[in-house]
Amino acid sequence: MLTQTLNDLQRDGYVKRVVLPTKPPSVEYSLSQLGQSLFRQLQFVLNWARANHEEVAAARLAFDEKRGVGKKVSLQ
Repeated sequence: MLTQTLNDLQRDGYVKRVVLPTKPPSVEYSLSQLGQSLFRQLQFVLNWARANHEEVAAARLAFDEKRGVGKKVSLQ
């Protein structure tokens, strides 16, 4: 799974892969310039998610409570 994800990221140009001449061989991955430019844009979304996490959690809780999700039902 991880190998496939890294291959996909490398194929798309987001990640660089370097095989190091060690015994056993080692592989190092890093963000390419394209990957770095994408990360800079994702920072806005990540910052928004951090700033609004509590509000989203409260909305989920209110939604679930309204629908009775997660409540134990007594059969008595």
